[in-house]
Amino acid sequence: MFWNKEVECINRTEMDNLQLERLKSIVKHAYENVSFYRNRFDEIGLKPEHIVTLKDIEKIPFTTKDDLRDNYPYSLFAVPMKKIVRVHASSGTTGKPIVVGYTRKDMENWSESVARLIVAAGGSEDDIAQVVFGYGMFTGGFGLHYGLEKVGITVVPSSSGNSERQMMFLEDFGSTIIVGTPSYVLYLSEIAEEMGITKGRHKLRIGLFGGEGHTPEMRAEIEKRWGILATENYGLSEIVGPGVSGECYNQCGMHINEDHYYPEIIDSDSGKTLEEGQKGELVLTTLTKEGIPMLRYRTKDITMLNFEPCKCGRTNVRMNKVLGRTDDMLIIKGVNVFPSQIESVLVGMDHVGPHYQIIVKKKGYMDEIEVLVELIDGNMLEKFSELENLEKDIRHKLRAVLQIDAKVRLVEPKTIERFVGKAKRVVDLRNV
Repeated sequence: MFWNKEVECINRTEMDNLQLERLKSIVKHAYENVSFYRNRFDEIGLKPEHIVTLKDIEKIPFTTKDDLRDNYPYSLFAVPMKKIVRVHASSGTTGKPIVVGYTRKDMENWSESVARLIVAAGGSEDDIAQVVFGYGMFTGGFGLHYGLEKVGITVVPSSSGNSERQMMFLEDFGSTIIVGTPSYVLYLSEIAEEMGITKGRHKLRIGLFGGEGHTPEMRAEIEKRWGILATENYGLSEIVGPGVSGECYNQCGMHINEDHYYPEIIDSDSGKTLEEGQKGELVLTTLTKEGIPMLRYRTKDITMLNFEPCKCGRTNVRMNKVLGRTDDMLIIKGVNVFPSQIESVLVGMDHVGPHYQIIVKKKGYMDEIEVLVELIDGNMLEKFSELENLEKDIRHKLRAVLQIDAKVRLVEPKTIERFVGKAKRVVDLRNV
């Protein structure tokens, strides 16, 4: 089932031609209407007419999150405010938030992009979708909401929090799709279990998860607990919000809406564009964004691209699950460590739950990590030998994956904080 088969199944040559046409247009739009881009171009003698082929995009300087913060709030906008119909902003946990704006056409393209990934995952107008993302300046809730409505799906905008009430809506309203962060939906499965809401008492069949990455092990745990198909979608406010890409029901990579968002993979250190199939940092360019065009935005997300047509029939390039972020990567004793590696070890292991926390601190001149892991049964804390064996097993498996030793501390059930938004897995105490 397709939302826009003409674009989702377009051949490579036609897509390249469409992208080039739109790239030329967006570069001209940004140069003529955003002083930041005009100054960047003029500094290196680059003009819009120098963009003749798709490869010429590599001549354009990168845009970073700092550029958005430095131009807070509206200096990167390419249209007058009277043409902006929506403004969103990041959480702004450090300093000023980043601010993005949308014209009416941008909103239409955003809804179109999200509608495609919803249908690709199996959603239809017969569904009832419960959105447990927070609504507000964060793009996740509203982004999925408008895409769901475009498909014709009934939306239950329950937002995040008040988890017992969420379960009441889920059961009473007959929700068939749940939309949120995977960590929060996993937490809701605990609430459902406490309330006796088993698979026979709800109608959920699909999960549309975004806002944070999750490992295959986490996906399997969610699917087992809820009895659903769990799909992942990807986006970021700087580009549009959710809708950049999303998995189809085959769960074999996230289809990028290439007619709106042009992807590149670069080496994070050198900035050099990598060959097809190589792993590196994802860089995105908006091809149709009127309000705030983004040229070569460095996402800091590490992934790779697959240009092979999917067995679902879609031909748009797919991006792999994000391995991690360049700014989330921990360097411990000279080894690169990603939280997702630790999650892949813990989720699904006997006796422990899926919730964990990574504490990073210094011991002398060396960095070390300690992983807090929740037990499923608190009574096990009284069984010293079993506890010791479990701890050794976890340490052994972590060492096999990380190639360094990590301390492990087993804690009582439900003592690690749950999050209704993005889960905060790492506590860095090295500079405290």
